Amino acid sequence: MATYISHSAAETEALGENWGRSAASGWIIGLCGDLGSGKTQLVKGLARGLDIPERVHSPTFALVNFYARGRLNLFHLDLYRLETQDQIRSAGLEEYLNAAGVTVIEWAERWFGRRPGCKALSRGTQSLAPSLSQPGLLRWVEIETLSDNERRFVYEDIGA
Repeated sequence: MATYISHSAAETEALGENWGRSAASGWIIGLCGDLGSGKTQLVKGLARGLDIPERVHSPTFALVNFYARGRLNLFHLDLYRLETQDQIRSAGLEEYLNAAGVTVIEWAERWFGRRPGCKALSRGTQSLAPSLSQPGLLRWVEIETLSDNERRFVYEDIGA
């Protein structure tokens, strides 16, 4: 488990950019954090690290934004509007767990349940983690707001 303290939006983006430069196809990044904690800011940096030229924004209403013009495809999911795993299944999002490229899931605890160190409440339903059919990397990230400008990122790689 690793910890990174960001002191600005630019530092948060730099962390994401660093991850994007080393990302491999099949990576899934699960983000857990309150509203305004920097999840989308991290994804903006990740996209830059993947050499994606498009402007990245949160897919809160669309559920998924797809960016295909980089070194790898980027699938950016936002589960904020989905509260149960049944709603996630009904939305047909399971295909993104095995997509060719990098998948980032905001509010990932709604899909996978609680992970070590994540403050999110488990929904008490069966986890979809068995849906991960191909070997790869799940980077579980907890983001904690420390102050207006500071964020603590605690992350762990699961599976690799």
